[in-house]
Amino acid sequence: MEDFPDQDWSEYEADDERPEIEKHEKLINKSLDKFDQDSSKYHWMKEKKYASMFSAIEHKLTGVLGRGQYDWVDRRVFDQVFDQSTLMSVFKLMQQGHIDTIEWPIARGKEAHVFFAKSQSGPIAVKIFHTSNAVFKGLMQYIEGDPRFGGLRRRHRELVNVWVQKEHRNLMRMRKNGVRVPESLITRNNVLVMEYLGDKNGPSPRLRDVKVDDPQKLFKELLRQLRMIWQDAGLAHADFSDYNIMIHKGEAWIIDAGQSVTQHHPKAKEFLVRDVTRLCQWAQRNGVEADLAEATLFVIEE
Repeated sequence: MEDFPDQDWSEYEADDERPEIEKHEKLINKSLDKFDQDSSKYHWMKEKKYASMFSAIEHKLTGVLGRGQYDWVDRRVFDQVFDQSTLMSVFKLMQQGHIDTIEWPIARGKEAHVFFAKSQSGPIAVKIFHTSNAVFKGLMQYIEGDPRFGGLRRRHRELVNVWVQKEHRNLMRMRKNGVRVPESLITRNNVLVMEYLGDKNGPSPRLRDVKVDDPQKLFKELLRQLRMIWQDAGLAHADFSDYNIMIHKGEAWIIDAGQSVTQHHPKAKEFLVRDVTRLCQWAQRNGVEADLAEATLFVIEE
């Protein structure tokens, strides 16, 4: 979705003849006035065809709006992440039953925010990729050369949507081949819904934020995971580090697979060696004797 005026939003629209539409318009106008958005990027919400849509999901976004139970949330998070396209995608996922409520942000990166959310089946994580910055232009090296995404045009929104699909497919491929990654459930444009790693108090910690009791054991386990990613899933993770490993229920889980590439990618082996190098560096910082050559051979040797 690139040119909003030409987009057919009929699937999102409520029946304009419903008597409640005037009430919805008043509600959305009141909400917009409250946040001084009359002349902001949210002015489109006042249009009749969007008013009832937003009023139907507004109470499900109170966490990210910085109101109610989660009034500690910085309202700027909403402004940074939820543009028109994103809100439309979230609305559709809510309408289809994949998301019930979006509660609060649990992680923030250059490419995306991750939110704790709820669905009918329990807690989930909703990863929303940014659509207003140019960070993805620097990530073309992970897309070009991947046979799954040939013929890609360089328009920003298309890059974002392809990146989301890439992470979704990589996670499914890794999980299918025994790699311990969160389950990727569904995507819509720049929104990815996946398994939540954590509890009601917050997300599980990253590896870099915890003290490991037995780093030698964890090093061997992570090396086995890298071997499965390469040999069984046919991928190189390409950003393997203690930032992208979480300790959940006593086990290491690998996250952030958008940059992962197939073995056919021209830089696949370069990325693989970088992954093994970073793992060995982590091990060495934690008192483990990790030989890079031996570790690399273990990963690639069939």
